[in-house]
Amino acid sequence: MAELKIPTETVSLPSKGLLYPETSPLAKGQIEMKYMTAKEEDILTNANYLRQGTVIDKLLQALIITPIDYNELLIGDKNAILIAARILGYGKDYTITYEGKEHIIDLSQLQDKIVDKSLFKHGVNEFSFTLPHSGNNITFKLLTHGDEQKIEAEIKGLQKITPNGSFEVTTRLKYMIASVEGKREAKDIRDFVDNYLIAKDARALREYYNKISPDIDMKYFPKDGDYAEEGIVVPISLNFLWPDA
Repeated sequence: MAELKIPTETVSLPSKGLLYPETSPLAKGQIEMKYMTAKEEDILTNANYLRQGTVIDKLLQALIITPIDYNELLIGDKNAILIAARILGYGKDYTITYEGKEHIIDLSQLQDKIVDKSLFKHGVNEFSFTLPHSGNNITFKLLTHGDEQKIEAEIKGLQKITPNGSFEVTTRLKYMIASVEGKREAKDIRDFVDNYLIAKDARALREYYNKISPDIDMKYFPKDGDYAEEGIVVPISLNFLWPDA
């Protein structure tokens, strides 16, 4: 009997691998993924994964063939892998309803977000920024899947202590910021975020972060001319990975 094979595809990462250490397979700027099989569909219906909110990560880890550290993945690159998983599993056509009108989106036509890659230092995920109102100099990093996991765990822990508290903004900033005026100790960064980072500066940092973060541009411009200027942000709804839902 001939050896059975599952077809694979090479997926380009929006970061082009520029921000990963040279020792990481992700530094090549692309990964290999296999097509979804019935086994992966089992993952999508796994009640425990659905309840824990880990179903997408379990699916992507099962589809990625390149031996990467999944926690290293930048969020924008992970988004690109998610789009590729949908295409490899159920095809490129994705139907959405926007303001009462149905649109069929060709996911293969989504492009990488345009970012200034001259700001990237090869193999170093860190950027300098001067806060415009206070004048404080900081450095920050682009968040990875591993960072997001730590942020989520910390927020859950804080909410157990203070159920009515809101910690999303400050916790995320504490993981983003790598140094403040040259100080890299976690206690210094947390003290800065809690007591010295004014709202205007925090907003400016978030805007700059989003501007330079490599990602997939999820804007869709219908061919019929509707929303020609602003486009439609493609929603990741229930039928994205569960088209029969």
